[in-house]
Amino acid sequence: MTAETSQTLDRGLRVLKLLADTDHGLTVTELSHKLGVNRTVVYRLLATLEQHALVRRDLGGRARVGLGVLGLGRQVHPLVREAAMPALRALAEDIGATAHLTLVDGAEALAVAVVEPTWTDYHVAYRAGFRHPLERGAAGKAILSARRPPQPPDEDEDAPGYTLTHGELEAGACGAAAPLLGVTGVEGSVGVVMLADVVPERVGERVMHAAREVAEALR
Repeated sequence: MTAETSQTLDRGLRVLKLLADTDHGLTVTELSHKLGVNRTVVYRLLATLEQHALVRRDLGGRARVGLGVLGLGRQVHPLVREAAMPALRALAEDIGATAHLTLVDGAEALAVAVVEPTWTDYHVAYRAGFRHPLERGAAGKAILSARRPPQPPDEDEDAPGYTLTHGELEAGACGAAAPLLGVTGVEGSVGVVMLADVVPERVGERVMHAAREVAEALR
């Protein structure tokens, strides 16, 4: 901590991060140990965060992230979209296919940024706001692949680091996508969708490169 920072705010943000990293919530005692402060301080932090709906406590007294964070989260998409646009634009122009950034929204994949190539005679129309199940399409499957624990190379089906699909979201269209890796608080993928029978070999590596560029821009 420095003279220009707030210790109380810092602790409150640490509480939110700790709660966001657990599925079952944390007790006051557990938060006290993790923060290295006494229980009275934790009670005050939780009470303040509860007033803003950023934290809720269940009947057992375990603290969890509150619904108030959803309001903050809605403002994240424009910032993420802006950071991703240069890499998406370069990807679309290079491959000649519609490029997109897709983020997790509940059990669905949500396209939050889309760039169409400027020089092609035709391409797939793909709009920001388009949703589909995570289990269908390259974008969703790439996200799910990042959730699985790493496997030895000879057992890992996604060893190349990208996912290919054909005709799962639109007849005659195929897709390639790679997950965003190493970006705290953001779960998503970068990909392209095109009208083709087979995804050209170089597309997978190019999509992975774009995903790394976007991830770097978001760090």
